[in-house]
Amino acid sequence: MRPILETEQKALEINLDESIYGTFAEIGAGQEVARHFFQAGAAAGTIAKTMSAYDKTYSDKIYGPEASGRYVCENRLYKMLDHEYQLMEARLANERPNTNFFVFADTVAAVNYQRTIKGNGWLGIRFQLQQNALPNDLVLHVRMLDNDNHLQQQAIGILGVNLIYACYRYHDQPEVLLQSLMDSLRGRVKIDMVRLTGPHFAHLDNRLLSLWMVKNGLSDVAMFDAEGQSVHASEFLYRKNVMIVRGSFRPITLVNQDMLKTGLQAFCQSPGVDPKNAALLTEITTDNLRHQGEIDEKDFLDRAILLNTLGQTVVVSNCTEHQKLAEYLQDYRVPLLGIMLGVRELLELVDKKYHQNMDGQLLAAFGELFTHKIRFFIYPALQEGSGELMTAGNMPVPEGVKFLYRHLLDNGQIVDVAGFDAEVLHIFSKEVLYMLQNGEEGWEALIPPKVAELIKGQYLFGYPAEQLEFEY
Repeated sequence: MRPILETEQKALEINLDESIYGTFAEIGAGQEVARHFFQAGAAAGTIAKTMSAYDKTYSDKIYGPEASGRYVCENRLYKMLDHEYQLMEARLANERPNTNFFVFADTVAAVNYQRTIKGNGWLGIRFQLQQNALPNDLVLHVRMLDNDNHLQQQAIGILGVNLIYACYRYHDQPEVLLQSLMDSLRGRVKIDMVRLTGPHFAHLDNRLLSLWMVKNGLSDVAMFDAEGQSVHASEFLYRKNVMIVRGSFRPITLVNQDMLKTGLQAFCQSPGVDPKNAALLTEITTDNLRHQGEIDEKDFLDRAILLNTLGQTVVVSNCTEHQKLAEYLQDYRVPLLGIMLGVRELLELVDKKYHQNMDGQLLAAFGELFTHKIRFFIYPALQEGSGELMTAGNMPVPEGVKFLYRHLLDNGQIVDVAGFDAEVLHIFSKEVLYMLQNGEEGWEALIPPKVAELIKGQYLFGYPAEQLEFEY
C-alpha cells in the first residue's frame, strides 16, 4: 500500500533531491506552492526562481495578452510553461548539465468576497526525467470546494506540492500518480481534467486518465475529444448549447448512429439554439462500465476508440442521475442542455421518479430534473410482442403522473425526434455483441461499416482473433 506523506515531507524530499531544479510561476490566488518548499528547508537545492504577477499589464508584458480576456485558462498556463522553461534552458543548461529541470506554473481564481466566483484554477508542470531529455507536461484543472478564500489558497498549495512530487516519484505508475494528487485534499477539491504528455508517456492513452479520474473520485465528470486527448468543459463548452447522448456503445450500432444524427437535428431546431453554437457529447457512465462487475479498461477503450473514430467527444461520468451532470455543466453557463434518451429509458426514469416520490414530493422531484434549461429528446422503440411503435407521446406512464407528464410534453420539455430510420429499430447492441463474439454471421450489417472494420482490424470487444489465426 502506498504511504501517504504529509505535504511538508513531500516538499522536503524534493528539496533534498539534488537532481531536480526549477522555477515557480504563480498568478492570482495560487501563491502558496513555492511557500511550502521554502518553509520545508533546503529550498536552495530546488528553486531557481519564483515569480508572480497580479497585475494584468505586468502579466501581459511577460506572457503576452489573452485574446479571450480570460486569464484563468488553459492557454495562459501553457504560455507560462513555454516562457519559463525556455528561460531555464537558456540560462542554466550549461551551468547545470546534470540537472533535471522543471517549471511549475498555475493561474488561479479563488472564491471572492461576493461569492460570485466559486474558485478554480489551472496548474501544470513541465519536467525532465533524464538529463538533456525532452520534457514532459502534466496539466490539470481544479475546482475548489472550500467556501473560504484562505482555505482555497491553502488547498492550491497542497495540490501544487502533490503534483510536483507525483511527477518525480510516480511517473511510472500513472494511475497512482493521479490518486496521489488528492493526498490531504479529499472533499476540498475536484480535479476534472488531467493531461499527461511527453516522451516518457508516449504509450499512455490519455483516455484512461479520464476513466481513472472518475473511477478514483478525483471528479464526477471527465472528457476527451475525438483525438483521445483530455479536454475541459470551460475551454470548449463555455456558453454553448450542449446535447448529450448517453449509452453503452458496446458496440455502436446503426441505431446509435441514427440517435446521434436525429437527436442533434432535433436539438439544433429547438427555439433559441444556433446550430453553429451547439456541441454534441456522448456519455459513458461508470455504472454502465461496471454492469458486469469491475471496470474492464480494455472494454472501456474499445468503446472509446469507436466513438472517437466517428468524431465524437466523450464524457466519462459517475452521474447516474441526469441532474448531477446538468449541475456540473451549469458552471460553464450552458444555456440549454439537451439529453437524448431511448423511449424505454424515459419510461424507466418517469416510473422511478413517480414511485420514489408518492409521498407528496412528486412535483418537486420532477421540477429538479425537468427545468427550463434541460430538454429531453426521445428516440422511439418497437414494443415487445406487438411490434408497434412506442414514442414519448404514447408510452404507458403511471396514472398518477399523467397530468404532469402531459404538461412536460405540451411545453416542449420532452420532444419526440423526427426523421428516424424505422428499419433499424430491431437492432440491439447486446445481440450484436453476442454475434460478433461467437462467430455468428451477419453482425457487420447491423453496425456502421467503419465500426465493423475497426472491430475486425483491432479485435475489439472479444472479436474471435484466435479463429482468424487458424485460417493462415
